[in-house]
Amino acid sequence: MRAPRIAAVLLGVLMSCTGAATAAECRDVTHAGQGYTVCRAAPAQDELRLFLNDDTGKPWGGFRRLDRALRSKGQRLVFAMNAGMYHPDRSPVGHYIEDGRETMPVIASAGPGNFGMLPNGILCLRRDRADVMETRRYLATTPGCDHATQSGPMLLIDGALHPRFLPDSTSLYVRNGVGTAADGRTAWFVMSENPVTFFEFAQMFRDALGVQQALYLDGNVSRLFAPALGRADAGLPLGPMVGVVAPAE
Repeated sequence: MRAPRIAAVLLGVLMSCTGAATAAECRDVTHAGQGYTVCRAAPAQDELRLFLNDDTGKPWGGFRRLDRALRSKGQRLVFAMNAGMYHPDRSPVGHYIEDGRETMPVIASAGPGNFGMLPNGILCLRRDRADVMETRRYLATTPGCDHATQSGPMLLIDGALHPRFLPDSTSLYVRNGVGTAADGRTAWFVMSENPVTFFEFAQMFRDALGVQQALYLDGNVSRLFAPALGRADAGLPLGPMVGVVAPAE
């Protein structure tokens, strides 16, 4: 089955179970023998946003605490996952904007670890659209994001795998990332169910979802909140999180 056809089938499956309040939905899928959870958001319909600190400036740290706070206001998390690398105090490693307020500038230079494996990139959320952008492209276009988080490396750049990914790599981790449609109308958030290589993970976005731009969010600490699937992953306290908010049922 060709990649666009796979993406169309998966999109149809996700949309078939959505309600009027939100287009967001999560499903377990298999690609090339590996299991993944794929969550879809439509920014024109869904309230897709980032979360870091509560009203007192304390990091949310996890999904359940954030969901409880939202429910006290008549809202809920439809799904959420960790949204980029963070320091021990849970502050973002790279660029971060929440509700139009920048708390970390863009880091454009190479550095240690996965974050500094250039090209890295930024997830930019604006009204009615979501875009994964390579960092230099982001700086050149200054898109004016309502929410933004920087991570690295890029998984796909214009449909091509990151040049440092190797098909015979032995680096295996549970990984999560995000890819966006060219028109900005769809964002796909993906979590591997088993340890995978960067090469396998990037291929999943390219071949199963048909996206051109995809960004690695993190590995090993990857967590997912998907109540419809009975998932509320726990573990080490998280830094930035990304999720869809809807009215409480």
